[in-house]
Amino acid sequence: MTGAMRIEIRRVLRDHARLPVDVDSLRDDADLFQLGMTSHASVNVMLALEDAFDIEFPDQMLKRSVFESVDGIARALDELESRAA
Repeated sequence: MTGAMRIEIRRVLRDHARLPVDVDSLRDDADLFQLGMTSHASVNVMLALEDAFDIEFPDQMLKRSVFESVDGIARALDELESRAA
């Protein structure tokens, strides 16, 4: 998992998660839902991540835990990247 990937994840979160906090100040394991991300915003985040990383999240990954933190998103992206390789 690269630093560039985490930077892009944070950009997507800044643009789509509608969080009332500075995304850049969050720890990678911070719970985005506890910080105010709604389920509607998480769908927007998912769609933006798909566009940004040119991937598609399979149905089994469409769960809260995947989009709960920067770490969760990065793990899911790593898994999808390794499947594609």
